[in-house]
Amino acid sequence: MRTFQLAGVEVPRIGLGTNRLTTASEHVAFVREAVAEGVRHIDTAHLYSGGDSERAIGEALSGVREDVLVATKGGYRPGEGQPEALNAQIEQSLRSLGTDVIGLYYLHRVDPETPLEESLGAIKEYADRGSIRNIGISEVGIEQIERARQIVPIAAVQNRYSVSDRQHDEVVDYCEREGIPFVAYFPLRGQGGPGVAEAAGRLGVSGNAVKLAWLLQRSPVVLPIPGTLSIEHLRENLAALELDLGDAADIAA
Repeated sequence: MRTFQLAGVEVPRIGLGTNRLTTASEHVAFVREAVAEGVRHIDTAHLYSGGDSERAIGEALSGVREDVLVATKGGYRPGEGQPEALNAQIEQSLRSLGTDVIGLYYLHRVDPETPLEESLGAIKEYADRGSIRNIGISEVGIEQIERARQIVPIAAVQNRYSVSDRQHDEVVDYCEREGIPFVAYFPLRGQGGPGVAEAAGRLGVSGNAVKLAWLLQRSPVVLPIPGTLSIEHLRENLAALELDLGDAADIAA
């Protein structure tokens, strides 16, 4: 399955992470090129590049955002899950992205200083007024997801996950059972063991393509968001959508 319904938008299962994106003209042009290459899921956050990531995306997508899902996040640091802090970050994200509505907004981290209910309640207020369409939650366990679902519908879970870092295996399985998209950040971290190199050599592709294809085969709800500023690397990443690894279990060994 090459595409998946994420926050009401049918997107290719490989998206684009933008934690290094700035407002440099070549970065803005890169985002436009990425969309031209088929990217329809762009992930950013209030804190990425000091806010430049959101601003660059807003500039790049001006007038062409209808079928592109932009997901952003707020509330990363301790104390930033308080409603007043989240409100300020959401308002800034709306301005930086140049939009009246954010397609998918994540609570970036569960705040150790603020009850989850209060943080999500603040985001829900923006959803109720139509400024946020869908709400997600990031770097969480199953118990936290279930608590969150008592407050708002959770449209996506975003956790760190790769063939080398599988601490969230149980969360992936939970999301698959519940039909919740699992967005994998840092999907290319780590070497992945000898199985990755063997598969890359056998198939004549890069190790990164194998790592992404393994994630796609791991569960139909997994959507990796590899970060890149290279159009060549982006094309390599998207090509993993067509890759058949055969027995993917051998790669994770």
